[in-house]
Amino acid sequence: MAIRKLSPLLISQIAAGEVIERPASVVKELAENSLDAGATRLEIAITDGGREMIRISDDGDGIVADELPLAVTAHATSKITEPSELASIGSMGFRGEALASIASVSRVRITSRRRDDDAAATIDASGDTISQVRPASGSPGTVIEVRDLFFNTPARRKFMRAAPTEFGYIRDLVQRLAMAHRDVRFLLTHNERKVLDLPPHDEARRRCAAILGNDLDDALLEFEHRDPPERGGAAIWGLAGLPSIARATSKFQYVYLNGRPIKDRGLMHAIKEAYRGLMPPDRFPVAVIFLDIDPHAFDVNVHPAKTEVRFYEPSRLHGLVLSSLRQRLLGADLTPTMAMPSGGGGRFGASYGSNQSGETADPAIQSPGAFVDYFKRMDPSNKGFVFDQVRKAMDDAGQLDDTPLLLNESNNATNNASGSPSDSEAHADSITSGTTSTVMPPALQPTPILQVHKSYLVTQDEQGMVIIDQHALHERVMFEQLRERVIGQNKTLESQRLLMPAMFDAGGDPSGTLEELQPLLEKIGIEAEPAGPTTIAIHAFPSFLFERRVEPIAFMTELIDRAESGAFDLTNTRAQEAALHEVLDMMACKAAVKAGDRLQGEELAALLAMRETIERSSNCPHGRPTTIRLTLHDLEKQFGRV
Repeated sequence: MAIRKLSPLLISQIAAGEVIERPASVVKELAENSLDAGATRLEIAITDGGREMIRISDDGDGIVADELPLAVTAHATSKITEPSELASIGSMGFRGEALASIASVSRVRITSRRRDDDAAATIDASGDTISQVRPASGSPGTVIEVRDLFFNTPARRKFMRAAPTEFGYIRDLVQRLAMAHRDVRFLLTHNERKVLDLPPHDEARRRCAAILGNDLDDALLEFEHRDPPERGGAAIWGLAGLPSIARATSKFQYVYLNGRPIKDRGLMHAIKEAYRGLMPPDRFPVAVIFLDIDPHAFDVNVHPAKTEVRFYEPSRLHGLVLSSLRQRLLGADLTPTMAMPSGGGGRFGASYGSNQSGETADPAIQSPGAFVDYFKRMDPSNKGFVFDQVRKAMDDAGQLDDTPLLLNESNNATNNASGSPSDSEAHADSITSGTTSTVMPPALQPTPILQVHKSYLVTQDEQGMVIIDQHALHERVMFEQLRERVIGQNKTLESQRLLMPAMFDAGGDPSGTLEELQPLLEKIGIEAEPAGPTTIAIHAFPSFLFERRVEPIAFMTELIDRAESGAFDLTNTRAQEAALHEVLDMMACKAAVKAGDRLQGEELAALLAMRETIERSSNCPHGRPTTIRLTLHDLEKQFGRV
């Protein structure tokens, strides 16, 4: 076929295919133009999801009457003049394609008036036809009306969704723009019904809360950070939602770069990583991130829709977002409050444990010494693990040394010839000696602790009653100690060699999987190799897993199965660290106290004390809550006191 030059209309329609995906794309381009024009009021009227009509009115600077034909001409703009300006874009729009592209696939009317003009002017454009400029009445600012979107490209129109769906995209877009421009009033209507009316706000938090929902305001943690000038002077401000308000999708994550809403996989990963272990993997945190950096540090001229950017130092910004969010979350009380139903007084029942002589728990414990005596009475045989560090802290009300609390005191785990662990009793013992040390708080308060149904611990704090899942909390304790040892200190876990290899059938050729897992296995102290076409031999196993009576064969079988199912991505450094987190989580889960394990008095005290010394104690590594609080106010409501 002969090469021929495309017609201007076809060129514009091809450009429209890149810029105008759906009605929301039209709203985005027109609203951004209004914001660039200095508008303080934006009225957006939609009919039939935008398929029939989109009208945007603003009170911005307006367009000179003689320049209206240029406004609907391709590659015409007032926002850049020199190639060098592409390196430091300061406006929302700059390509000079939006109005021409929109006019090529719809019927457009523009009415505009400058503040100093006596009257407005109007122009119509549709397809490749542009009308003459005509005088019109109108207030200062610009009104752009778009009708019959995709009327001359039926294939594109056919793929539009139902009106409610298309309007949903528009509403989400307007909210994202409004969040970044709090000094502008946004009014959105659909089929003449007012949907959004967002007045200007002096404070960014107030505008964000108005969009996210004022009922969530108390669940939003504000944070900010600014790098020194010698490091580029990047600044970040944002709101981090508590894990308890996490959502099923990432829709409620708002990321802005110099006021422009963007989508960036690296920054979204940083948000997700900051919440690692605070919520289930299939949930997404609510977060608002405003980044302000030097315009020369990124390129916005990457995608026609201008929602994607290219950072010149992506890892630095990833680290800035991750560290800022993580620091704020670590400094907050993330314990969820249990919502109580309204109405009649609820009833709570819990049986107090008794010792061998039938003595019940004494709720009136007034001193650390009395606390120790109480636990001695509750466990006169001194079975289970008794911690010298805890006892000393209770006696002295002083600071504990840095020995790991949840340590099996006997430390006598051995394995027999078959490689199975010993039968020594162990409940809340933690990782073996030689792992990370944990500094305890200055004083362990003598708060009564109850174990309910051998699964939950009930205690109190200054806000009310606290209910703890013993397995979830112990899993978090063990995971944090493992993480500090393996990742924080970059050390390998101590392992114990088996007298005889533990061998099992992997159900296929395991050599490739073992080779892929070798770096992970070395870090956690497992030595395993193929011993036949389908057999794996385990020669060494982490010492603390032996002490926690975790079977080597069962553990390795699950590890191999998960690796072969694609659960571990080892293709790059970031993925390898995530995989290591997953394996450490698996180890902590297997070794932790289980629901149904009866804990003795000092075991309960030690586990509760460890809750105060670790990061993210409010959630287990899977993201499930370890702790739920029932406030005094809710208790008083249930008992009819308020």
